[in-house]
Amino acid sequence: MITGIEAARLHGVRHLPSDSRVHVLIPHDRRVATRGFAVVERTIHPPEPETVDGLPVAPLARALIDAAHRMDSLNDIRAMIADAVQRELCHPRDLRHELEQGTTIGSALPRIVVEEMDRGIRSAAEAWAARVARRSTLPEPQWNVEIHDEFGTVLGIVDAWWPEAGLAWEIDSLDFHLNPNDYERTVRKHSRLTAAGVVVMHTLPTRLRRNPQGVIAELRAAYAQARSRPPPNVRARLWRPAA
Repeated sequence: MITGIEAARLHGVRHLPSDSRVHVLIPHDRRVATRGFAVVERTIHPPEPETVDGLPVAPLARALIDAAHRMDSLNDIRAMIADAVQRELCHPRDLRHELEQGTTIGSALPRIVVEEMDRGIRSAAEAWAARVARRSTLPEPQWNVEIHDEFGTVLGIVDAWWPEAGLAWEIDSLDFHLNPNDYERTVRKHSRLTAAGVVVMHTLPTRLRRNPQGVIAELRAAYAQARSRPPPNVRARLWRPAA
């Protein structure tokens, strides 16, 4: 069956590194070697294949972990796994299961990403944001939380939340804003949050890497502004993808 990057692509994952090879799983007792574009991996724990476009493909969680085992860029692994989880193609629980069942060779980087998800950080950009937040010396925020108003109505899910200040931080990807429908949803969410008294700060992912000091200055200023106002009458809880 096909696994790795090509299997993830067949499952619909979009943020993938370029790789012209095809990673294939075969039973452990078969004697077939890697050759040309085909990367052959023998396994004593073959998953039940799924059929995608008429091809036998490993389940997505297995495909992602198999791909991550052969990648050396933490940010590429974050982007790939975050795309699958945020779009609810895969659940972090399944990724943890694959890590626990599989080989420890090459597992250090995907383990970091899955542990970040356990703490609520679900994308490469949010991991960069966590690094910037730590450098800001502000209190540690809550990550990926659902904000409710006093009546229990959901106002929106925000990337980072400082409950003592009523400050929400949104990391806005360009891909997201190129979709008019998604951009309209973002504007509506911003309006609901600000109407409830929440201070909302928006940052592009590129600025997290190119100008972290500028972002830190803006974050501190937004935090000070939020602390100078009465706290909004809202509640927050950790957001998780649907099981």
